[in-house]
This record gives sequence, C-alpha cells and structure tokens, in this order.
Amino acid sequence: MLISPLMLGLHALAAVVWVGGMFFAYVILRPSIPGIEPPPERLKLWDRVFGKFFNWVWLAVIILPLSGYLQVFGDFGGFAGAGLYIHWMHGTGWLMILLFVYLYMKPYKQFKAAVAEQNWNAAKTNLERIRKIVATNLVLGLITVLLGSAGRLWAFNVD
Repeated sequence: MLISPLMLGLHALAAVVWVGGMFFAYVILRPSIPGIEPPPERLKLWDRVFGKFFNWVWLAVIILPLSGYLQVFGDFGGFAGAGLYIHWMHGTGWLMILLFVYLYMKPYKQFKAAVAEQNWNAAKTNLERIRKIVATNLVLGLITVLLGSAGRLWAFNVD
C-alpha cells in the first residue's frame, strides 16, 4: 500500500526536523551564544531563532500524530496489533507535544513580549524556562527516535 511508505517517510522527516533542531539549538548553538556581546544581542538572536524554528515544530506537531495514527491503523489494524515500542513512542510523542504547546503558549510568549519591550531580565528568565523544557524534550525525542528506529528489534517487543 502506497500510504504506508509515504506516512513513514513524512513521520521520519518531521521527527528529524524537530529532534534535530532541538539537538542543534541545545548542543551547538546554545554553547556558542555567550561570545555574542552585549547580552541583549543574545536574547534577540534567540528570539529570531525561535520565531523560525517553532514554525517548523508546529508543522511537525501536526504531521507526527497524523502520520503515526495512519500507520498504526493502516499497518497494524489499531493499537491492539501494534508492538510495545509503538505504545511507548505514542506516549513519549504526546508528552513532547504537550511540553511544546506549553512552552510556546507560556514561556515563549512571555519571552517574545519581554524582548519586544526590551525587558532583558524577564526575557532571560523565560529563556531559562524554555531551555529546561527543550532539554527535557530533547531527551524524550532521542528516546522516541530510538523506539521508532530500533524498537521492533528489541526482545521485549515479542508479539
């Protein structure tokens, strides 16, 4: 069936964009930022980065559950026919989505407003909140990628 490879491909691409973007931001960009002076310039840079990256995350947040459910019901006939790794991936994926929605609606909105108002202390406080959520989501994302890519091969997944 054509839909399964298409959905699997979209699912993988959306995961790569989201998890890869978090990895880049947290592991590469974040440690590189302290050299930018004065400190408000750092916050302005994060504001521009988030503004672009979060648009891609919203797209991933739509594609991942949609493509995942189409695969679960198309390939396995529902969750009853899916392996344990699918259930775990489903749970970690929704936890990531909930964390992102909270991040976007609360600390990111406050961060963006603080940068616009040049309230650098409030911006810095909210950036720290965002950093903690991204760190959590990055760990969850890496676990989810492992589940999706190798979960079917693990012994605990015997059907």
